[in-house]
Formats: sequence, structure tokens, C-alpha cells
Amino acid sequence: MASTDAGVTGPTRASIDDKTLRTDRWWIYPLTTFVVFTAFVVYATIRAFMGRDYYAAPYLSPFYSPCLGDCVEGASDFGQPFGWFPLSAALIILIFPLGFRLTCYYYRKAYYRAFWLSPPACAVAEPHKGYSGETRFPLILQNIHRWFWYTAVLVALVLSFDTVLAFRNEDKEWGHMGLGTLLMLVNIVFIWLYTLSCHSCRHIVGGRLRHFSKHPVRYRMWTWVSRLNTRHAAYAWISLFSVAIVDFYVYLLATGTIDDVRFF
Repeated sequence: MASTDAGVTGPTRASIDDKTLRTDRWWIYPLTTFVVFTAFVVYATIRAFMGRDYYAAPYLSPFYSPCLGDCVEGASDFGQPFGWFPLSAALIILIFPLGFRLTCYYYRKAYYRAFWLSPPACAVAEPHKGYSGETRFPLILQNIHRWFWYTAVLVALVLSFDTVLAFRNEDKEWGHMGLGTLLMLVNIVFIWLYTLSCHSCRHIVGGRLRHFSKHPVRYRMWTWVSRLNTRHAAYAWISLFSVAIVDFYVYLLATGTIDDVRFF
């Protein structure tokens, strides 16, 4: 229910002039989240609009996968139906993984506290005078998270395909293993862990069931996803870093800054 008289001066708040009685460094968590998220957004935005240095055979940056626009030779494995698109090819696909993360339950808590200070920490009053929850635009759009989950699964499947292709060399011969292959392999593992540990995934596999005993397969899946869900926040952070690391490594290779470390 929306409230028009909330915040520090609301009638349900204690009559304390101080912002909080906490003496610990409660501000470290929201500040760290703010800095890290901002850094990632800036980096991802720059890379998405660059439109170059995203492919170094056999590695394709996850920011540009699948590459459906006017892509460099070898980067497009699913055709180029948006070859007419005048901007970077990354902007065609990034809306889906980005939308999935922005509407994620964990990320909501993180950026609500770090960017909107709603509230910044436990027992720390928020500065807002009113609160309407996620019942109005634009926050009501958070409720389409489940639909973004379906697109996130498709993107994860494509990234899995890219990881398999990373075991080929420049001549498309199997048997290649480089540092880029290893980084992409680690990244896709955490991408799947983050995607499958999602609260929406948990509801999809086990929601709306009145009797688990009558659905043993879905119950087992629900139990497995529930266990993953306890570490959803960790997978969210790790996959955020792994995606950026893979993209940066591909960028260094594509620009000729470094050479790929080959294992065999």
C-alpha cells in the first residue's frame, strides 16, 4: 500500500533527531556497492557503444553475443539480421541480460540501498518523504523480471555455444585451449549458477504446486534451485566480474595489446 507520510518524519518512526544510533561503519556496504556498480555501468556502456575490438578468434566478447548486427568476419554464428542497424551490434542484445540483472531481486536490494538510499542500511532512516513501493512507473517494471529470466536462459545458451567454440583455433580446428577458453568456461559456469539460482527460476520449477508428493521431479528441481538460491547474491557478484573480465581480455587480444596464453 502506498504511503504519503513516511520517511524520517513519519508517524510510525521513533522521535529521534539522529539519523541513526548505529556506531559501526554501516555506510561501507552501500558505498562499495555504489562504486562497483557505477564502475561496471561506465565500463559496460563504453564497451557497448564502441562497436569494435570485441572478437579475437576464437573468442567473442559476451557483451556482443550473439552478434546480430554488422559484425566483423567470424564473429557472427547466427547470421546478421540486423546488419542495417546503424549503432553498435551490442546494443541489440544487451537489453535482455541487462534487464534481467536490473530487475533481479538481489540487485534491487543492492541498488535501492546504494543509489536510492531506501534505506541505506538496517536501522538507518531513509531520506524520502513518501514511498509507493513498486506500484508506480518506473519501478512497476520490476515485475517483468520473470520474462527477462526466459531471455536470460536463451542468452546463457548462446554463451555456452560460444564457450564450446572457444575450444577451436583460428582455423576452426578442435583441440585449442587458451587462457581465453578458461576464462569463458569459468564465466559461463557462474552465468548459469546466477541464472538458475534466481528466485523466478525457483518459482517456475516449483511454484503453484499444492502437493509436492504428486510432482517428485519438480520437487527435486525446486529443492536443488532452493539450495542454489541461498548463494544467489554471491553468484550475482561473481558473474558480474567474470563477464567484464572476459570482455576486457578479448579487448586486449583484439587490439594486439597482449597475446593469448596457449595451453595446447
